[in-house]
Amino acid sequence: MGIRGIVLAGGKGTRLGELTKVTNKHLLPVGQWPMVYHPLKKILGTGIKDVLLVSGTEHMGDFVELLGSGKDHQCALTYRVQDEAGGIAQALGLAEGFSAGHRSLVILGDNIFESPVTPMLEEANQHPDWAWIGLKEVPDPGRYGVAELNGKQVVGIEEKPKNPKSSYAVIGVYIYPPDVFEIIKTLKPSGRGELEITDVNNHYLRQGRMGYTILEGYWTDAGTLDSLVHANSLVYKSPPRF
Repeated sequence: MGIRGIVLAGGKGTRLGELTKVTNKHLLPVGQWPMVYHPLKKILGTGIKDVLLVSGTEHMGDFVELLGSGKDHQCALTYRVQDEAGGIAQALGLAEGFSAGHRSLVILGDNIFESPVTPMLEEANQHPDWAWIGLKEVPDPGRYGVAELNGKQVVGIEEKPKNPKSSYAVIGVYIYPPDVFEIIKTLKPSGRGELEITDVNNHYLRQGRMGYTILEGYWTDAGTLDSLVHANSLVYKSPPRF
């Protein structure tokens, strides 16, 4: 059972206003690269060579023009189109043919963080049939999904809780075993009309099959004007390690 890399770079980026009027937010600059280079380089830094990029219809051509076959990055890139915004879990479901029989390292395209993913993958390799999530200690956990921990296991995840049970936010870095695609097929759309990654994670929680790694260094998403500026300043001060 090998492992495949998946970059989820869909979404309209509407919170970025004029910046995303003619381009996808994952093509905006963070440091010296387009944003999408960050998750891609994190995946390649683990030694994974097969990577799938999922994006919407409007800008898929731009991603292909930027990244091509992947040969400049010494990897093999595959592309899948998410026809409409159907949620992170739906986007991940498009990887079924690509990842069939393999585990998947999934990174959201707008997650910018300092530490490499290799230590997380090494920990997850101890439990190949578990899901594994990246966590980051944050000063304001109530803004995020917050993990409740017991030893090396995650025993609960609450979305934007009023009274967080820990200061550890769930970030957009996940490792899933091959059965994740069967789980996605059982999901019902949420109130937002999307298939939620939280529902996938809760499935593994209920089965007692979820572990975690706390990532060192900085982490931010880059989906708002403030967080995009913040991501750039972090990357300029201290380049991420891949």
